[in-house]
Amino acid sequence: MFDFRPDPAAPKVETYRELRESAAALVAGESDAVANMANVAALMWQFLPDLNWAGFYRVVGDELVLGPFIGKPACIRIPFGAGRVQGVCGAAAASGTTQLVDDVHAFPGHIACDAASASELVVPVVVAGRVVAVIDLDSPAKARFDSQDAAGIEALAAVIGPAIAG
Repeated sequence: MFDFRPDPAAPKVETYRELRESAAALVAGESDAVANMANVAALMWQFLPDLNWAGFYRVVGDELVLGPFIGKPACIRIPFGAGRVQGVCGAAAASGTTQLVDDVHAFPGHIACDAASASELVVPVVVAGRVVAVIDLDSPAKARFDSQDAAGIEALAAVIGPAIAG
């Protein structure tokens, strides 16, 4: 059994280093992508304050399909191919770039799975040059995420990518 205890007073850079190292330890030697995503979603929930949703959407064809997460039930399929981009997750998958949104209600095409969400951070997980999933974090606080959060989750995505590529 793993017992990860993040320090709530630690600077963000330290929190993200510990999150990345903990995730690497959890996925090491495990080949099941779903199990790895589930454990990483739980870690993000444990390590990062002020979230109301944390998890994954997997790339399946030209759609994102809901993966392991913690939070309220969510949209199951999000199109992102052939000019059908929807929501913050779809934008991240289609562009291959991180989406940092201070106010989701001002984001064109935002998909409101949880009306309590106010801000969102979505980071594509890229393996061998292709997006295989996105990490999605939602918060009920506007402007909850900043560039340090984006950098921390991008580093996490790089570490866990091969373990969730399936």
